[in-house]
Amino acid sequence: MRSWRLALLFLASTGALAQDKVVTLWPDGAPDARPQPRPPAGPERLDGEQIRNVSQPTLTVYPASLDRAARTAVIICPGGGYEFLSFTREGHQYAQWLSSLGVTAFVLKYRLSGYGHPAPLQDVLRAIRLVRSQAAQYGVAPDRIGVMGSSAGGHLAASAATLFDQPAGRGGDALDAVSARPDFAMLMYPVITMEAPVAHLGSRNALLGAAPSAQLVQLMSVEQQVTARTPPTLLIHSQDDGLVPVENSIRYYQALTRAHVPAEMMLFEHGGHGMAMRAGQGTASNWPQRAEEWLRDRKLIP
Repeated sequence: MRSWRLALLFLASTGALAQDKVVTLWPDGAPDARPQPRPPAGPERLDGEQIRNVSQPTLTVYPASLDRAARTAVIICPGGGYEFLSFTREGHQYAQWLSSLGVTAFVLKYRLSGYGHPAPLQDVLRAIRLVRSQAAQYGVAPDRIGVMGSSAGGHLAASAATLFDQPAGRGGDALDAVSARPDFAMLMYPVITMEAPVAHLGSRNALLGAAPSAQLVQLMSVEQQVTARTPPTLLIHSQDDGLVPVENSIRYYQALTRAHVPAEMMLFEHGGHGMAMRAGQGTASNWPQRAEEWLRDRKLIP
């Protein structure tokens, strides 16, 4: 068994690296918050490991292991098709793994289909600005703040990596003066494009509505928004992903290459969609070890 799996089993059994605290992103109320979400979805609720109907965006903080602190932070965007958040498998478990590497992790609870664009973008950019503005408090370096996301959460992380200067992503207060550009990105089987036939239509409809304008579809097809300022990126996807086609990652990697952005892509034959940190997925189950090597090669962990 790989060492990272042993570490996770130990952490789960001892309760180590539990989250430190939950931080409210918008204590004075989120911008453009609708008193009646679209469509009415009811109160926020926890459904198994999934969170639905988010109305109060937060960051759950997982401090780095004290003996291996790397002064690196990662904001994690769980997936769920912009309809729910897979908070345990694509949030909590990633955060524990990163914390064991000496990284301070923050799991983002962001607004979903009840609000639509630009609410999720506002939430992730606010999270980056907040962590950067309080870097000293969290023991991280302001130039070592990355984003990580899975599936639709991968789309949100890639949106942060490409649309960090978008006016629609601002909060309308003094924190807007802080840069929202992430310093690196880790994208797990991400939704990237909003254009057919490669788009994941469920994510597109939840984020943009049933009949978005051509301009909005283009804007949120983030492979079209890559520039030389897009941060270094790691992409992980499987060939047999039957929900979010692997072409999403390939398109993004090609765009990064054209823009001369450092990028690495790991494509596996098996793994399907939503592999997260599950064992039994063939060589795809070893992605955490390879991602650790990528982080170390970029000098983001010791």
